[in-house]
Amino acid sequence: MSDNQPKLLGTGFFWQDLSVGARFRTYGRTIRDADVSAFTALVGMVEPLFTDDVYSAAHSAIKGRLVPGAQVYAVAEGLVLAATAHGTGMAFLQASMNVLGPTLAGDTLHVEFEVIESRPARKDGRGLVRTRNRVINQRGEAVMEYEPLRLMAGRGDAPAA
Repeated sequence: MSDNQPKLLGTGFFWQDLSVGARFRTYGRTIRDADVSAFTALVGMVEPLFTDDVYSAAHSAIKGRLVPGAQVYAVAEGLVLAATAHGTGMAFLQASMNVLGPTLAGDTLHVEFEVIESRPARKDGRGLVRTRNRVINQRGEAVMEYEPLRLMAGRGDAPAA
């Protein structure tokens, strides 16, 4: 894409735009009871804590409809990628993750993240970007932290308009 062509709206950042120390916050997303049912059915997560309200009420230390950590992560990634890597993200390479607290159906999550590594990759003008992502609920509590490493397009790898 040359400098005289208009920027494609909705296109994510190129790796060169994500300098160490840059910080961002996504919009929020409320996880509904139906979302938990759909997610657990889709992935075959038949753990009674997620699928059996009677069992969960009798055996869980946490009251309410629990959201699987895998779903919290998936929702967080959707929020982050829509805002930063749409059309410029090339590969998810690695992540470390910690679940810090429970998420319940009805909770609204957003992600606050900071670029902690940004460097060129070995070929084709691409770059490697690592962020520290904190998933925060509506009470301001961090419920998950993770640090993904992504392969990102450089300006020379821009998607076609």
